[in-house]
Amino acid sequence: MNAKSLYRDTENGKIGGVCAGLAATFGAEVWLVRLLFVSLFLFTGFFLAILIYIIAWLLLEKMPIEKQQQRSIYANHSMKTKPWQQGHTAEKLLDNITAELDDIDQGLQKMENYVISFSFKMDREFKQK
Repeated sequence: MNAKSLYRDTENGKIGGVCAGLAATFGAEVWLVRLLFVSLFLFTGFFLAILIYIIAWLLLEKMPIEKQQQRSIYANHSMKTKPWQQGHTAEKLLDNITAELDDIDQGLQKMENYVISFSFKMDREFKQK
């Protein structure tokens, strides 16, 4: 794993986004990473866990906006494979995709209606002259 793929996810994070960033990098659930950090906090001493978190907060860069947008685009299209994972069931995922395709279809119908309309022909004629 390269160091460039490890970021702080401040959009989904609670304090500094360290746990959310680790979860996104390793493909784990955020609540599981937070649970591991709280366990580290309780069982190894408060100072060590806080020190590790602060160091990670200072060393890790904030997740770029492009990567956050890419994650948000595909967020509705994740299907859970195990009971503890977040995500939608197959039926919910299919409903989301069907709704998005219906929206695309309506947009294409509007575009087609404009292209075959008289106003499109007039606009094209005036732009040519």
